[in-house]
Amino acid sequence: MNETHLNFSDVLSGTLEFPAVRKKGMKTTTLLALAAAAALALKSTASANKYDELVAKGFRWATADGLYACVSKDDVRRMANNPGDSVELKMIEQVKAYFLTPGTIVQVIEGDTSTGTSKIRLAGITSDLWTLTRFLSKHPIKDTYGVIETPETSGLIPTASPGFNAGPTPSPEFSPLPGANASPGGSPTGSPSPNPNETALPNESPTPNATPTPDESPTPASGQ
Repeated sequence: MNETHLNFSDVLSGTLEFPAVRKKGMKTTTLLALAAAAALALKSTASANKYDELVAKGFRWATADGLYACVSKDDVRRMANNPGDSVELKMIEQVKAYFLTPGTIVQVIEGDTSTGTSKIRLAGITSDLWTLTRFLSKHPIKDTYGVIETPETSGLIPTASPGFNAGPTPSPEFSPLPGANASPGGSPTGSPSPNPNETALPNESPTPNATPTPDESPTPASGQ
């Protein structure tokens, strides 16, 4: 095993040399650090490409915090000028304004450069809204939970749930009873139910056969 002899003058001058084993360990550590950095760079590149695709489809992340998503352009400009609590309360009661929070993902479907406004879609809101374009960012912004929202996680694009497959629809000739054929277009006729108010009459007993009449005895002839 190699031993290192420390020389006080070498320590002070900075000319102390490490053994080869330590140099090899330092190289291994450097390679691991470079590999980790490369993996992180690849992950960051993949995430950037994902967000770039969302931006190309019109998705943006909100930067404002307040009632800045309104049903009309005029309402947006009014709310951006901080009209006061009474006006904000009235806008909420009339369902004309909705809250935007930093990091909320929206989809821009129309832009008006002359007024600086954009028509957007928000998750959970059925109607399209207007907001100021400067309140939207093309760069991902973390929400209040520290998460970058996507269309799937925010509910902006609902995931389709598989429906229940009940099987093929039976044909008109189909009958659940073997040997019975249902007439197409006609509803099955059931047997009439007995009237509970009517009393069933007992079967009449057959009339007993009449007793045969015995033959009459012959009358004796009279004497001459």
